[in-house]
Amino acid sequence: MSETYSTAGQPDKTDITDYNDPDAPWNQAWDEQGSIANWNDDVIKEFRENSGKVGGAYADGDLILLTTTGAKSGKRHTTPLGPLYRDDTMYVSSFIEDKYPAWWYNIKANQQVTIELRDKTYRATGKVLEGADYDEFARWVLANNPLLADFQSKIDRPMPLVVLTLNGEV
Repeated sequence: MSETYSTAGQPDKTDITDYNDPDAPWNQAWDEQGSIANWNDDVIKEFRENSGKVGGAYADGDLILLTTTGAKSGKRHTTPLGPLYRDDTMYVSSFIEDKYPAWWYNIKANQQVTIELRDKTYRATGKVLEGADYDEFARWVLANNPLLADFQSKIDRPMPLVVLTLNGEV
């Protein structure tokens, strides 16, 4: 199974298979300080107002809201992510080049998370893959997800991989 980022429904755009594609949303929403400019706030609001459906670059894609507990702050943080699947196993990764994302550190410190998927909210467990588990899963990801394989070829550290297990509806 091969995963690509779909831009279906957008005029004159094709599937994004290259991490550096200028049409990719992660290459468009930056402010003057090099940070994502309130990008998540609008996506979260639209997701919740429309039972998990959003427009723009994510219009026809699957999206989840992942809520973690801050590893240092203890505060709840919500991040929109595109879930990926290996058969029935949901996993997430990130396209941040220079560091692992905050949600990765948060899950490493506290595996209990909340996932909003479509119009439902679930208690869930996040598992940061490491060691032999990481190696096996990463081999599969690199062979089956051209976008993540392209991203991995451009960075000097292993891409983050987290498996998410739904534990029941809230």
